[in-house]
Amino acid sequence: MIPFTLLYEIMNKLKLIIQHEYMTMVGKKSFIVMTILIPFLLILLMCVPVLLAYINSSADTSVTRIAVIDESNTYGAAFKDTPNYRFVLMSGGDKAVNAHDFYKNAGESIDAVVVIPANVLESQKATIYSENTIDQGTMSILTKCLNDTLAKAKIASFNDPELESKIEQTQVSAEVKSIKWDDKGEEQEQSAEIASILGMILSFFTYTFVLSYGAMIMNSVVEEKTNRIVEVIVSSCKPMELMMGKIIGVGLVGLTQFAIWAVILWLGGAVLSLFVGGAVATTDMGAMTVGMNMSQGSFNSEITDILKALTSINWLSLLGNFVIYFIGGYLLYASLFAGFGSAVDQASDSSQFTMPIIIIMMVALYAGIACMSNPNGPMAVWCSIIPFTSPIVMMVRLPFDVPWWQLLLSIVLLYATAIGCIWISARIYRTGILLYGKKRTFKEVLKWVK
Repeated sequence: MIPFTLLYEIMNKLKLIIQHEYMTMVGKKSFIVMTILIPFLLILLMCVPVLLAYINSSADTSVTRIAVIDESNTYGAAFKDTPNYRFVLMSGGDKAVNAHDFYKNAGESIDAVVVIPANVLESQKATIYSENTIDQGTMSILTKCLNDTLAKAKIASFNDPELESKIEQTQVSAEVKSIKWDDKGEEQEQSAEIASILGMILSFFTYTFVLSYGAMIMNSVVEEKTNRIVEVIVSSCKPMELMMGKIIGVGLVGLTQFAIWAVILWLGGAVLSLFVGGAVATTDMGAMTVGMNMSQGSFNSEITDILKALTSINWLSLLGNFVIYFIGGYLLYASLFAGFGSAVDQASDSSQFTMPIIIIMMVALYAGIACMSNPNGPMAVWCSIIPFTSPIVMMVRLPFDVPWWQLLLSIVLLYATAIGCIWISARIYRTGILLYGKKRTFKEVLKWVK
């Protein structure tokens, strides 16, 4: 048993190291600037595409003039004028001559020429000629007009007046609702899409946090080693205490930064929604958007369904397990970053050690994305149990009610592996932190562990 006085002394030293790491990083100007700047950049990135689309749509007053040469003299009338497109219907003829000659003779009054062949109903092909590259918007307009007309002509060729109405009646869009029973047998509506999105958000958050702040731990270790500050610090505490204090301190820095980002993004989103809502309600573009998409009743129904799906999720279990996996995953990878960081003298030399860690984390992220469609499949189950992938993959599975034995086995393996990685990293750290002068290899590092 560890004497109480010794335990108190260790905890006191650990507290001082954590406080030093936390205050050192939080007090940096770069931390303050990035903490404030990144949320506003994210808000700006969300606003800019909408703003540019609005400016482009409101400022686009150009008109594309297209001549239509209908060799069948049947389908040319399908091309109707729009605010941005004007169609000029011409009589049929030899397309190779008429299209080019008409384009040349028209000068700047025509931008392109569409030729509809006489056998278009059988070939289902038409051609557009121009000296300039045709944009995707123009191609979409032409294709839609021609497809709609040919579909009606094909229906009319069957000489059945009721055929078109019968086909319209067959266009059925069935809605399948997902209902699950709770412990009391009561029904709760759920949504696989919302559960998948929520799981992917948690997975990506874990991946980003561990990778970003694991690299920050490594850089901090290398910086202290390069400046020889670590030689002074280890004279008053053990390397294990220094490493754990650094890991915990940097982790608290990361949580502080993410908490500030969440608050700023939430406030920015609330203000932005009010501004955009007011702008949409007072502009013609807003009226057009509402008219093109859905009625107010349908919109309210969608919101209600989303809220029902969110309330069906066991948030206490979800967030509780998320915290458990988040801490375990962070300790596992952060200890490896700290241990391998002590084996190099410069940050540029750390790639040989960090690359395997980054590759494993990327494999875990891609496995999580692949498991979204089948969160209870064999790959999802195994990747959520393997300790090096479980902190990320299990986030995708948590909203889908993972069996308790899989959770328990995964957590036990994760923390057992995390403790093992901390022990291995501590042995690397205590040796490598005071060695200078040459690049280390994996073979040498393994000798330190032994």
